Amino acid sequence: MIRNLPFTTLRSFESAARLGSISRAAEELNVTQSAISQQVKALEEWTSCNLLQRTRTGSKPTADGAALALTIASGLGQISDLCSEMQSRKQRKRPIVVSTLPGFAVNWLFPRLIGFDQKNPDMPVSIHTNTSGGDLVAGDCDLSIRYGLGNYRGMHVEKLLPETLTPVCAPSLLAKGPGIKTVADLAQHTLLVDDLSDYGGELPTWSFWAETAGLLMPKPRDTRRFGQSNMVVQAAVEGYGVALGRSPLVQDALQAGNLVAPLHYKVTSQYSYWLVCAKNALQADRTRQFWDWLLQEAAVLEDVS
Repeated sequence: MIRNLPFTTLRSFESAARLGSISRAAEELNVTQSAISQQVKALEEWTSCNLLQRTRTGSKPTADGAALALTIASGLGQISDLCSEMQSRKQRKRPIVVSTLPGFAVNWLFPRLIGFDQKNPDMPVSIHTNTSGGDLVAGDCDLSIRYGLGNYRGMHVEKLLPETLTPVCAPSLLAKGPGIKTVADLAQHTLLVDDLSDYGGELPTWSFWAETAGLLMPKPRDTRRFGQSNMVVQAAVEGYGVALGRSPLVQDALQAGNLVAPLHYKVTSQYSYWLVCAKNALQADRTRQFWDWLLQEAAVLEDVS
């Protein structure tokens, strides 16, 4: 039969006995010295034993006190170990939740997650797409992949992928219609435009690409605007026009031959993709493992760019 043990009192006594000081025990448990003294006194009355010898330099446990403190420490340690194991088991079942933009999720992250899932079946990943620049790691998200200049104050931030810009289109577009050998030839085509949010700096637009490359941008035959980057890429693959290819979003399609880059003018965007999380988030092994995997995948992409 389990007796009605005064667990708060036992914990206060164990701290005082271990530290040899009422004041240090009070600091450890974030209570007053008077509270610790009262708890020890109550425990001594409850056990009918003297447990601490007060001295001018501190407090020393009696023989009974030392035996009780050791038993308490052992019991609390076992409880802590069991609770940690239970929490760890629950954490392993909980998905890693990643917040990112839809275009990046569709064109870069999703194709790579299959490989991660096969190697880590006990570490499911859930994607939360977010079209705004806010709520970086809000709610239940463990980390975020953001697009912009990387100025996320108060967060732990690492660059995931830089971005280069170059026109891309479907091979069928060139086979059926006018060729694209110079920038002037863009005037004979429909340009696909991504309505990007403004994250500061210069947006990676057609005009930015032309100006940075030292080119004169012609007036296109037509333009089609899209609200999401994945729609721009898909429209280009389907042959609806020429898109300004942002390297992380079109690299796979270029390698697969679904897109081609007809002009050899590649410029560096001011924007990049960033890994963002709370400063203490990487203390969790699962989050750190997934974070490191993302960086490894990004390194592979840069090697083939």
